[in-house]
Amino acid sequence: MKRLPLPSLATMLAPSLLALGALTGCGQDGPPPLPLLPEGALEAVEVEPGVPRESLARAIDAAFTADGIGETRAIVVMHGGKVVAERYADGFDAETRFVGWSMSKTVTATLIGMMVADGRLALDESPPIDHWQRAGEPRGEITLRQLLQMRSGLRHAENVQPVQESSEVRMMFLEGRDDMAAWAEAQPLDHEPGRHFQYSTASSVILGDIMARLLAPDGGPSDRQEAVSQYLEARLTAPLGLTSMRAEFDASGTMIAGSAVWANARDWAKFGDFLRNGGSHGGNQLVPRSWVDFMRRESPRAPDYGAHVWLNRPSGTGDRQVLFPDQGPDSLFAAVGFQGQFLLISPAQRLVVLRTGITDEAEQGALVDKLADIVALYPTR
Repeated sequence: MKRLPLPSLATMLAPSLLALGALTGCGQDGPPPLPLLPEGALEAVEVEPGVPRESLARAIDAAFTADGIGETRAIVVMHGGKVVAERYADGFDAETRFVGWSMSKTVTATLIGMMVADGRLALDESPPIDHWQRAGEPRGEITLRQLLQMRSGLRHAENVQPVQESSEVRMMFLEGRDDMAAWAEAQPLDHEPGRHFQYSTASSVILGDIMARLLAPDGGPSDRQEAVSQYLEARLTAPLGLTSMRAEFDASGTMIAGSAVWANARDWAKFGDFLRNGGSHGGNQLVPRSWVDFMRRESPRAPDYGAHVWLNRPSGTGDRQVLFPDQGPDSLFAAVGFQGQFLLISPAQRLVVLRTGITDEAEQGALVDKLADIVALYPTR
């Protein structure tokens, strides 16, 4: 679908025309007519999207034009495995690659699931990090499951003030930037492993290091990067046809597995639809369905978090609400990234909604409300 053109003169005059109509039709019964859709808004939606076409077009338009939700750059809606709506802001199109930020974590968890299925890793064992395996080393008690569920116990204080003290900033941009995994793995324990939930980009980078250690055990930085890139392509992006998906690596050859996977909007949505199908694509089970079920199962220390995905459930702590449990099905789950990147996946509705853009923290709630309105159009099975 082509990018939306600039508004036409008729669209620009629509508010004045509607006001004139209201003055001349005061004696008419019923609600006032809905405002005209911007030119191209309806064309961004397929003729039969699974719900009333105009309703979906209006809900998507609100996610682009409403005040107080930041800047939406792309929305893709898939229903029943097909793209039924696709719209871009000016300056972006179907070829634009968008950084997933923390949506990248869900890609990482999927790759880890493939390694577990291969027999290379075990959920309830300490991962193969050599310096964690020394006698008396308390970090040797951390399991792969705990890293995936953000309860390693490591001192990874994310999104704190002042910003230069925040673990993801220190790791990615300050003292840890050249070897992010070494920095993340060297942090001491603040809690007994498994006992405390702490959302952590550093935990995902540790998972990126684990993949490289297994795939290139004796390799240098370039060997590590090549081995993980090849695994990503062979096991995920090529089978799914995600031709635009790429990962970034640090100077040590570790995949920046918590924040730096890039793809165009349609490929992000296709990745979400793959998870909606329980890890199956084209009749091939690329990752075990049981692994996707595990990703969607709540962490013992956070009812709204699974294994590198957010769940559409109350947080239980009152200090955050990432999705919309009072409106959508509790089976909905999501990859969520910094500045309002959302990949919403609802198996019960056969639905995937991808939104990219820039939204600050203060506007996140209003943005989530608009995305919830899109989801609410689709019935559950």
